[in-house]
Amino acid sequence: MPTIAERKDSHLAIAAKEIVQYRDAAGFDDIMLVHNALPEANLKTIDTSVKFLGHALSAPLLITGMTGGTPKGGEINQKLAKAAEKSKVALGLGSQRPMLKDASSLKHYAVRALCPSIPLIGNIGAVNLSEYPLDKIEWLVSSIEADALAIHLNPLQEAIQPEGDTNFSGVLKSIGKVCEKLSVPVIVKETGAGISGPVAHQLFEAGVKYVEVSGRGGTSWSKVEYARGGRLSGAGFEEWGYPTIPALVECSSIGPALCTGGVRNGLDAAKGIGLGAKLAGAAMPFYKSSDAAKLADEWREQLRTAMFLCGAKNIEQMGKAPLIITGHTAEIMGARGMDVSVYASRPPPSVSAQSARSPAERGQYL
Repeated sequence: MPTIAERKDSHLAIAAKEIVQYRDAAGFDDIMLVHNALPEANLKTIDTSVKFLGHALSAPLLITGMTGGTPKGGEINQKLAKAAEKSKVALGLGSQRPMLKDASSLKHYAVRALCPSIPLIGNIGAVNLSEYPLDKIEWLVSSIEADALAIHLNPLQEAIQPEGDTNFSGVLKSIGKVCEKLSVPVIVKETGAGISGPVAHQLFEAGVKYVEVSGRGGTSWSKVEYARGGRLSGAGFEEWGYPTIPALVECSSIGPALCTGGVRNGLDAAKGIGLGAKLAGAAMPFYKSSDAAKLADEWREQLRTAMFLCGAKNIEQMGKAPLIITGHTAEIMGARGMDVSVYASRPPPSVSAQSARSPAERGQYL
């Protein structure tokens, strides 16, 4: 059986070379931001900045956790830490479980000196919480000076992984205990298969501060595990998961949610913000980029442009901008009891009450 380190390096190699993206879309293509031909704003002064976990960010963007625990993973974490600091975006680290097996692997996660001014998020698997006392989980946070701990849910990956741990019994209770005692906020994230509203409700009730939806549409970790010779080969779980957009709408209606899972540019991020996300982010694009800081800057400027074209002068206004949800995403949301019309009927930012009325209300269908 391969070691944890060998498994993590194989994940990186497969992600770099194989086609492991979901075939089915996250839903961003079904979202149309309503163009505002009279934005009443200056593009250069559109404010994309936000505060998150006590730090100021240039934009509500997150490089999500992906690796660590090996020399290769450490190199990637250092590269991404420098990029996140330069662009002033948040950074998540990959699972710190290797640190609990071998404390010397801390060096592969110790990047705070490279990113002193941004939110840094630690990471541990939910299924691993019951194996360790709380002081060990606290050490994961304090040793890297993290501002929050992400607890990841990955039942799909574990079910396909040849050496996967599929005993998720008691996970919610374990999460609740960590939330109660840990010195920093807890974020619970999926790893690509999505979090539904009812699950988000349970997590917020347990004390979780943020839910990162990580819906279907980005990297399929079942495909990664199949590439490693996973269980149930050919059984059709390559496309299993709940898409990002309906997952985001469900979760953000309950509590603070982060939009990840198939986000591939700043326009996707703008759509996520418009649907209630506090931050939007991704892993694979930054992992594969030769200049992650430049990519983050490009996403920020795409977000700024989208905000300008919606007439939103700041992120708060962008979160209320009108948008139209169509296609398969609208069908999924309708089947789940969500009313997509409420987003289309929003008034444009900073307009008069009279002008904000819909064409139907004003009798102006021509």
